[in-house]
Amino acid sequence: MSGGFGRLLRAELTKFRTVRGWVVTMIAAALVTVLLGLLSASGNHASCGFGPVETACPSPPVGPDGEAVDDKFYFVHRSLSGDGGITARLTSMTGQIRKPDVVPGQRNVVAGVVPWAKAGVMIKESTEQGSSYAAVMMTGEHGVRMQHDFTHDVAGRPGGVSKQAPRWLRLVRSGDTLTGYESDDGTTWTRIGTATLAGLPKTVRIGLFATSPGDLTVTQGDLGGSVSAARFTEATGEFDQVGLQGDTSGAWRDDDIGVTLAPDGSEHHPGRARRSSVTDVFSVTGVGDIAPTIEGSRPELPLSGALTGLVLVIVVAVVFVTAEYRHGLIRTTLLAGPRRGRTLAAKALALGLVTFAATLPAVAVTFTVGGRILRGNGNAVLPVSLFTQVRVVAGMAALFALAAVLALALGALLRRGVAAVITAVVVIVVPHVLATTSVLPDGAARWLLRVTPAAGFATQQSIPEYPHVLGHYAPIAGFYPLPPWAGLAVLAGYTALFLGLAIVRLRGRDA
Repeated sequence: MSGGFGRLLRAELTKFRTVRGWVVTMIAAALVTVLLGLLSASGNHASCGFGPVETACPSPPVGPDGEAVDDKFYFVHRSLSGDGGITARLTSMTGQIRKPDVVPGQRNVVAGVVPWAKAGVMIKESTEQGSSYAAVMMTGEHGVRMQHDFTHDVAGRPGGVSKQAPRWLRLVRSGDTLTGYESDDGTTWTRIGTATLAGLPKTVRIGLFATSPGDLTVTQGDLGGSVSAARFTEATGEFDQVGLQGDTSGAWRDDDIGVTLAPDGSEHHPGRARRSSVTDVFSVTGVGDIAPTIEGSRPELPLSGALTGLVLVIVVAVVFVTAEYRHGLIRTTLLAGPRRGRTLAAKALALGLVTFAATLPAVAVTFTVGGRILRGNGNAVLPVSLFTQVRVVAGMAALFALAAVLALALGALLRRGVAAVITAVVVIVVPHVLATTSVLPDGAARWLLRVTPAAGFATQQSIPEYPHVLGHYAPIAGFYPLPPWAGLAVLAGYTALFLGLAIVRLRGRDA
């Protein structure tokens, strides 16, 4: 940083901290972000249970990589010690889907399988939910897949399965390495993929499984937004010519992994299996999913107060430049720094640094303490990695800083405080509000959060979209159309554009 620019930067920092109103408003913005966020978390209570029995919602199982997972399926399995594998022919895959009732009081259940229903062969560390696994499976509409440890998915060949066109599936273990294969005839095999499950114990469970996630329907709300609902489904896989290789022991065992129990101990929507020990024919029916879960309280939920704090930051940013025009002090500023572009750039950098420094601890406290309050109120908060937590906190502080510089640029362009504040709120805050409330259709909401400065709010999204998990990936559900850093880059692009226009105008017109 050159001495001239450094001197300008120090002057702008000194100017900001000597005006009590600006400092107080910036502190107020940080406090509002914290207080409103913690208040929102305090008012968010949850309980789970059946009938009159209510308890705190249990935390979801956690996968090998620390993410929250669904691990619910029906498993017919045996013990495998050391290397080995399983081969099976899948001859059909059927299911049932609960649809909205047409006649009140009459259950509307139709035959069919949902796109990500699964039936196939699996090797799993244990029957404990969240334990490491690899599986080769047939899906409802996505062909054959090899998946492991919940987040990893490799596509095999597309198509369906029937008695006339069965699908052969094979999974082979060699140490910590598991390799998946598929075949049309049981003779010629195609490798799908390989998974390395570090730390896999010598003795594991090997067998057949089936599962089926809920049928997701998204309907248009009365006010323009969308409403999603997931209804019960189940899937059944019919297997024959099942063969095991390696040191397998014990009889076949049935486990309904993750089945929900009612207060009386009965199983809610249980799976089931039938098998013939003579012909090695198996029928396995399961309910649930084996995948990351996106259902639960999101860790960024307490950051709802950030919008109000952001409006206060916008006001400070605009006044930081328009006050000099209103009182005629801009001439003195430009005399001290005749190179007008550098002077405005120094002002913008000073404001950005002050905003980032003021909001970073506010966002960190809100995110951390708010999460503890949510858990204390019985909410099952989805876990995220330390890197994601740091990214959300630092990204939101960067959003505040970029929005402040954008508002400053609008103030320098318009030179009218009220007009600049309104314009900044309209281009940054309003699109986010419209997109994340029940006002716009999902398509319009996604469009707004791609092409406006409000795209920067994507930085607060902590739970990613998973291609192999059917979900309502819309802004109203907390999912943004751009990745976090891409959304922040859109906001940075608008900030640079308007700051450049402000510099051009400042150079071209007398102050």
